[in-house]
Amino acid sequence: MNLLDEPWLPVRDDENRRHWIAPAALGDPAWVAFDADRADFNGALAQFAIGLLQTAAPVKNAAQWRGLFQQPPDAMTLNDWFAPLRPAFEFDGDGARFMQDRTLGPDEGAGNDIGALLIEAPGEQTLKNNADHFIKRGQVTALCPVCAATALLTLQINAPSGGAGHRTGLRGGGPLATLVACQPARSLWHDLWLNVLEQEVFLAHSGDASRTEPHFTFPWLADIAALQTAKGELAPIQTHPAHLYWAMPRRIRLDFEATCSGDCDICGRHADGLLQRYVTKNYGLNYKGAWNHPLSPYYQSGEDWLPMHPQPGGIGYRHWLGWVLGQAEGNKSVRPARVVSHLCERRRRDVSGQLRLWAFGYDMDNMKARCWYEAQLPLYGLTACEADAQREVEESVRPWLAGAELTVFFLRSAVKQAWFDDEARGDFSVIDASFWNATELAFYRLLREAIDHARRDSEIDAQSFAAEWHRQLRQVAVELFDRQFVGAGAIERQNPRRVAEAHRQLQRNLGGKKLRAALGLPALTNTTKTTESDPVPT
Repeated sequence: MNLLDEPWLPVRDDENRRHWIAPAALGDPAWVAFDADRADFNGALAQFAIGLLQTAAPVKNAAQWRGLFQQPPDAMTLNDWFAPLRPAFEFDGDGARFMQDRTLGPDEGAGNDIGALLIEAPGEQTLKNNADHFIKRGQVTALCPVCAATALLTLQINAPSGGAGHRTGLRGGGPLATLVACQPARSLWHDLWLNVLEQEVFLAHSGDASRTEPHFTFPWLADIAALQTAKGELAPIQTHPAHLYWAMPRRIRLDFEATCSGDCDICGRHADGLLQRYVTKNYGLNYKGAWNHPLSPYYQSGEDWLPMHPQPGGIGYRHWLGWVLGQAEGNKSVRPARVVSHLCERRRRDVSGQLRLWAFGYDMDNMKARCWYEAQLPLYGLTACEADAQREVEESVRPWLAGAELTVFFLRSAVKQAWFDDEARGDFSVIDASFWNATELAFYRLLREAIDHARRDSEIDAQSFAAEWHRQLRQVAVELFDRQFVGAGAIERQNPRRVAEAHRQLQRNLGGKKLRAALGLPALTNTTKTTESDPVPT
């Protein structure tokens, strides 16, 4: 089974019907999106397809890129591109196998049930302690080769901590990915191609372009020793730039001998060669250094730039500025994924219409998957704006987000004050989540208006936008306090005096100088401004 020949990619057409295609059919305009049975599989397949195109496409400059965006390649062209890569995409057999350690035999390393390839599968210690209370063991016992290939790909891309010597990926465990896509959907090809860089840009991005031997791109084509010394480290300069898409932190080899016949536990399709187990061994490729993946945003930590990961609370408009234009996010300096910044900086005239970000990834707690997050962040007409206009949007949006962060702090403090006599500790994330959800539509409405002004080269009235946003923040915060959190509680369980004081303090804070300053609004006049001081968020 060769993954460049096999119709193993699940896709959806515009009538929501599923098809299975080979990679050479990716240019067909009939396909709208990937259509796997798991959300994390769709994210992995998108990165696989982008990586394949980035590695194989002979696109040297922006003009060639633009031509293929306007006129997708046919199957014959894609087959010609992929043909030199075929040896790297054999999935079974005695030799090198796709994303599998070529040195492992069926009796080497530790044996695992095939279900352990899935990120959320309970780990060895969980099983030993009979602590698999929420995600039970034995849910997935047999996978068809197609789902096994996708599960293996997904694990290598997201590779969380796996115990001593079981490495994480070059972006750490459960990385955040932000892909550019058309809005509304145009075709799968257009969404993929938006995330492919011309070679003159990509090859200068990371790694050593002179390392053209295949194993410097596809590490499974050679022993580990060909890339790093025993228990050593692997830095970008030791690989070809395309290695970014084909990292293999885990030493895994699927067992094609111990198969059975039946229905796949993920896709439900019948197969005669269902895989049931694999072997794994520690001390695989140890990714260290300044790896800079084109599909992930990064944040600054000291002098280093580290890949971002989804966090509890999910993905929302509070991330828009950092992931799109690259600004300070809280206490962090953030830069967008390279494909996003390249689009905003150099492709304004190459792509017409509105775009969006598809952001996704696992929220990991070391080895445990807490949640899979994904969201769509609209870009509206931002990419059609000149650089000065984009900066104007950035300068307008930054105080909106600062004001929202301060407002949710005031709301959270007021709710805690109303509920408890003393300082309360615990998880109050439900308050934050409700606030961000309730203000999302208003934020994007204002954002769209601001971008429309910038695109038309019409000056943005920052004060008017900030004042309207301030009104929305106040309204939502008070409504959540009154109707959802405090006011909705049973009256016999409330302390009226404490509730009233918390409500007054919330109103004072929402109209106070700190929030107005954060939003860039002028201070109130002496006749109207409050005399009470605002608390400082911690």
